[in-house]
Amino acid sequence: MSHDTVHGTVDPEAARLPGGIRVLRAETFLPLGRRKVFQFFSDAGNLERITPPRLRFDIVTPLPIRMRQGTLLDYRLRLVGIPFGWQTEITAWDPPHSFADRQLRGPYRLWLHQHEFRKVSGGTLMLDEVLWKLPLRPFGEVAAPWVRRQLGFIFRYRRDAIAGILAGT
Repeated sequence: MSHDTVHGTVDPEAARLPGGIRVLRAETFLPLGRRKVFQFFSDAGNLERITPPRLRFDIVTPLPIRMRQGTLLDYRLRLVGIPFGWQTEITAWDPPHSFADRQLRGPYRLWLHQHEFRKVSGGTLMLDEVLWKLPLRPFGEVAAPWVRRQLGFIFRYRRDAIAGILAGT
């Protein structure tokens, strides 16, 4: 099977786990080699390029950032006009196959994001799985449908932005 266009799916609630943990899954096919795709993600500066402008995402950690297990990344962003900080840690780094990050400080009670890059016929299949949980249970559950829609929008934007940026390489 040969692919020549970018395509993918985003399922902002692929599963619900006990304790209010939700699972987001996204798949994106890119007609590029796995090393090239992983290299794009090795540059933390690209996070700003693949985040919707309305979030006003800004990396606070000075660039360039050497990505590896244990790297800490600090950001600022806005959600519905409210500014907040977010800190993540790279918990696994296995170029060009995968990496993972987790929120240390930020809006979620739990945020674990696994990124996997599979070599497939004609390019790379990029797989994302995010385990997320809102704070203030049970009150956070009221906001969960809205957050789920926002995450779906963000990951679809991300998929399309990556495709547009990497298509020019």
